[in-house]
Amino acid sequence: MYSNKFKTFIQIWQKDFAIERTIDERVCLDKDGHPLPWYTYPAIEYLRQFDYKEKKIFEFGCGMSSLFWAMRAKKVVSVEDNPEWFAKWQKEFNMPNLEVRCRSSDNLYERAVFEDEDRYDVIVVDGKRRAACCEAAVRKLADGGMIILDDSDRVNTSAEYIAAVAALQRSNLLQIDFYGFCPMNNYTKTTSLFLHRDFDFKTSGVQPANGWGNLWSMSRKERKIFYRENVLVDNAPVARYQDHNQEQEEDHCETGSH
Repeated sequence: MYSNKFKTFIQIWQKDFAIERTIDERVCLDKDGHPLPWYTYPAIEYLRQFDYKEKKIFEFGCGMSSLFWAMRAKKVVSVEDNPEWFAKWQKEFNMPNLEVRCRSSDNLYERAVFEDEDRYDVIVVDGKRRAACCEAAVRKLADGGMIILDDSDRVNTSAEYIAAVAALQRSNLLQIDFYGFCPMNNYTKTTSLFLHRDFDFKTSGVQPANGWGNLWSMSRKERKIFYRENVLVDNAPVARYQDHNQEQEEDHCETGSH
């Protein structure tokens, strides 16, 4: 029914992204069972490159993203408006650098970011009343930080999101939109990052890091096998030519020649 190449594509989604499990079990986890935010995969892969050990994070909206950030950052404050979900998160989340607060009324919810004197390096807007939360977020963002607005593509249909995006754009932040699939969904959406003009987060390694399903995360032997089985066309002269070019590309990259 499907070509071998398309089957390999599906297998990468199943194995490296664990997307089948996230959809069927309704969990935001990676292939190793680690928590993921409910952002698009391109946004997650961009964000996970950076070193957050000295960063302070504030979230409008709790969930697996709270654990994702707490595993990386110095301090995480996450505000929840639903008392039942708040009780669940308090019971399940047990990390010393993560504080979950319940603010059920509207004016207390968006004002929660002002409860501490801290300015935050990352502020996530992924709960209710996103326009008001974005207005508050720009006032508490640290120099060089970023604001994350999830589901930002709803700006096309929602007055709430039109106001939220407008509030961020008025603040002269640099907008980067990450389109794509995400955990738990079988459709695409958009996660937008709004970076302070002095944004300069350091990476925890090489940038860009090897992405999930990336050919260059394999060993050279594994890469050659994958390339021959999944990339080369069924035409001997073309295959030999491509194989030669692939080996030259690998030699070029692995020797660091210019």
